[in-house]
Amino acid sequence: MSEHKVTLEWKRESESFSYESYNRDHVLVFEGGVRVPASAAPAYRGNPAHVNPEEALVGALSSCHMLTFLALASKKQFIVDAYRDQAVGFLEKNAKGKLAVTRVILSPQVVFGGTNPPTAEQIVSLHERAHAECFIANSVLTEVTVLAE
Repeated sequence: MSEHKVTLEWKRESESFSYESYNRDHVLVFEGGVRVPASAAPAYRGNPAHVNPEEALVGALSSCHMLTFLALASKKQFIVDAYRDQAVGFLEKNAKGKLAVTRVILSPQVVFGGTNPPTAEQIVSLHERAHAECFIANSVLTEVTVLAE
């Protein structure tokens, strides 16, 4: 249906190449030219000022859910004025004993405008459909929970 390309750029900056010495900082370059500084998580000697893969996965799930939610809300003619999510991902051992982002909890807070806001039941339904139709949620084994207000 579509392709999505990202270029990753990394270059050794240390004299030696050992687990303790090599740099984790790298850059993700997206098709539109956006450059995102990335690194390992701080627990794995990464730079806390840069995005790490675990955060990027949580961000991708949150972003995809929101974008799907907005599309569904607009098709139902609900007006969304603001959307905020404080998503949390959990890196822990999975059933096979391997470290994985096993769970992500999305906590969207949506502010509706207009004269015909959705009912609480309609909001729950929109979130359920958004989760079911989110491309990223459909692409991962991670359990994704939506705690909609």
